[in-house]
Amino acid sequence: MFSRLGVLLMRALAPLPLAWLRALGWALGWVLYVLIGSRRRVARANLDQCFPQWSPQQRAALVPKIFVRFAQAWFDRAWLWHGKPEVVRRRLHVTGAVSEFDGDTPIVIFAPHFVGMDAGWTAVTQQLPRRFTGIYTDQSNKIVDAWMLQGRQRFETARPFGRVDGVKDIVSALRGGSPLYLLPDMNFGVEESVFVPFYGVPAATLPSLSRFARLGGAKVVPVVARMTPQGYDVVVMPAWKDYPTRDVTADTALMNLRLQEYIDTMPDQYYWVHKRFKSRPPGVPGIY
Repeated sequence: MFSRLGVLLMRALAPLPLAWLRALGWALGWVLYVLIGSRRRVARANLDQCFPQWSPQQRAALVPKIFVRFAQAWFDRAWLWHGKPEVVRRRLHVTGAVSEFDGDTPIVIFAPHFVGMDAGWTAVTQQLPRRFTGIYTDQSNKIVDAWMLQGRQRFETARPFGRVDGVKDIVSALRGGSPLYLLPDMNFGVEESVFVPFYGVPAATLPSLSRFARLGGAKVVPVVARMTPQGYDVVVMPAWKDYPTRDVTADTALMNLRLQEYIDTMPDQYYWVHKRFKSRPPGVPGIY
């Protein structure tokens, strides 16, 4: 029942002014920060590992901002998925090397886990003249799962694949000219990952960016969505040169290094509540 009411609430919130939604997100973010101690500790541990050069006060001050950004982005899904198309277009500003999407060259989009990841997906599927694919992880709550999947397929150029669909169909679509929106910067366990540095700390990291680029004969184009008071700036960056190589581990390490550059410009908007260092190399103690 709560899930159905939650979806109805998001539909009802969609017409509200953006400033009101962001204010609601600010309030919810602080509530989450106070109540969810386990995720608060995860965020603090991640920042301790990645920014040891900061003072403890600097790291502590960033944690509530992370929760606020997370909650604001959650409420933004109301207008992303239920708002009028013209409102969505007005609030999503696509800038940068948009010409990378001209033609039908295979493209893997590197879309890191910033809070604007759904805004970035919505922007490219609404505003760029290609058909796009992504990889979708089923949610345990079926009502929420259906709502999220419907939202991510709002515009007709969007086609998320489920993880159960397998690599073959994804690569086929990629080679056929449908850019793949990929979010590989998470810890899914050591079985599917390689250990490469992330802010100098060994992190189990999916090598899928390099592998899909090689399998699809694709170039890699980063797309990063930055939350702003007006909505989101969705920045398309130039395709990476000399990527991928034949060294998957080196490619994955380079991905993390470039991700660090993006994070450094807006550390409060990265998904620090994820246990990025949950998997550890043999003999290395855990941090959570």
